[in-house]
Amino acid sequence: MNRQEIEKLLQAVRAGRIAVAAAADRLRRLPFERVGNTRLDTHRELRTGVPEVIFAPGKTDAHLAALARRLLSRHGAVLVTRLEPSRAPRLRRALPGARWNAAAGLLSARRGAAPAPGPGAIAVVSAGTADLPVAEEAAGTLEHLGWAVDRLYDVGVAGLHRLLEVTPRIDAARAAIVVAGMEGALPTVVAGLTARPVVAVPTSVGYGASFGGVAALLAMLNSCAGGVAVVNIDNGFGAACFAHRVCADARPDPAPARRTAARRAAAGRER
Repeated sequence: MNRQEIEKLLQAVRAGRIAVAAAADRLRRLPFERVGNTRLDTHRELRTGVPEVIFAPGKTDAHLAALARRLLSRHGAVLVTRLEPSRAPRLRRALPGARWNAAAGLLSARRGAAPAPGPGAIAVVSAGTADLPVAEEAAGTLEHLGWAVDRLYDVGVAGLHRLLEVTPRIDAARAAIVVAGMEGALPTVVAGLTARPVVAVPTSVGYGASFGGVAALLAMLNSCAGGVAVVNIDNGFGAACFAHRVCADARPDPAPARRTAARRAAAGRER
């Protein structure tokens, strides 16, 4: 249950359409719900603005489907991350209409309209096409959360002219998620070219002594450009959640308009 659903429920109680006891019973399920040995945090979206997401590894197909259906019924949307391609068709059968992003290993389903996007887009920038799975995890998560995404791929520092060509599009975005492996230099360069917040994502892509992305991680943590936030290796999902929180204040909040409409309706009844 998200904020909008709770407000609708309270308005229905106020209008006398739902009994107080029935509303209390629905709110009783708010903090969490048990599905097998999992406690789903159905309160998370209300607290943080980002609903609970299902991490697919370690779960059976039946358990995964049960969790996804429950979150879909409670939030009207569900996102499954790190889903193996061989398992995707079975979960899609359990969630008719679900969208599958094979490059990212993301499966998303939604009932009704997506959240209203904020002004502009969030840029997802990748150094090379080998970084695409992590970049797509970030992009797909942002789209699930209701953001427009500007994908700017294969613009690494080995060919700096490619990055300079797309810099105006980064400037036009609300924030930039920058994904790079190898020596991890791209986020520093981007942060030196734009005033937009930069979220750096090291990937495990690289030759020789890249140590599975540790070299890129350390380079990003030691960036000489100010204003760079760094997430863990291959964590496109975490980068998307961070960018969503940074940009959330720009999203239109429908709550004031709903409250104004409710007050006018109540005033009309009183007259």
